Amino acid sequence: MFRRFALLAGLCAAALVVPALGGCAPTDAGRAGPSLPSSQRERDDLIKAAQQTLVERCLTRRGLSLEGARDEDRQLQGALFGKGRPELAVTLPTGYTVRAHTDGCLAAAQRELYGDERRWFRTQVVVDNLRAEARQRMKDDPDYRVAHGHWVRCATPAEGPRPARPDPETAARCERESGLDEVRARLEPVLLARVRTERHDQLTTYRQLRTRALHRAADLYAARTASDNRQKGSTSS
Repeated sequence: MFRRFALLAGLCAAALVVPALGGCAPTDAGRAGPSLPSSQRERDDLIKAAQQTLVERCLTRRGLSLEGARDEDRQLQGALFGKGRPELAVTLPTGYTVRAHTDGCLAAAQRELYGDERRWFRTQVVVDNLRAEARQRMKDDPDYRVAHGHWVRCATPAEGPRPARPDPETAARCERESGLDEVRARLEPVLLARVRTERHDQLTTYRQLRTRALHRAADLYAARTASDNRQKGSTSS
């Protein structure tokens, strides 16, 4: 539910500044299309802006708006994220299951951008959790288990009630003293590289779908810009 609230807040935020798209360039389909931003951050912003535009159009057709929206607005949440039992689910190697609906405006926007919502959902969930998968594997390493045991003893008070988790200052100090931070720094890059190799197919699909979404977002932005220019021209004439 927290993830939904965070996404709702993001969608309600001020419109993203989309980099200017100039000229035309061949797209992945071989046709001419708008040239794409050069930096990864600008490309991410372009996809986010396109998704926001598509979500807002979908909500408008349903007589709703993100403007002034609140997290507890159940009607808006249902329109955004879908209702009832989630149709999509992916269980990660960490044991955590991620679920999503296919009937909300967010799902409709992702279908428009990525083409295959189910495929995108499965791939995105796996790729977004590669680091978590690597950290899960880290728990099987003998050096990690020893260091983590030292950390637990350091972070657990000898007397009095035991808190659910130590305060950040104590946790950081115990990570240094137990050597846990050093073990993590050594193991995580190795395990993450191993996980990425094993998830090569998902990473390839992820990049392909992101490229599709990027070109679709550029087309949407170019169409919107052309429409705005036509309206300005008709107003000034």
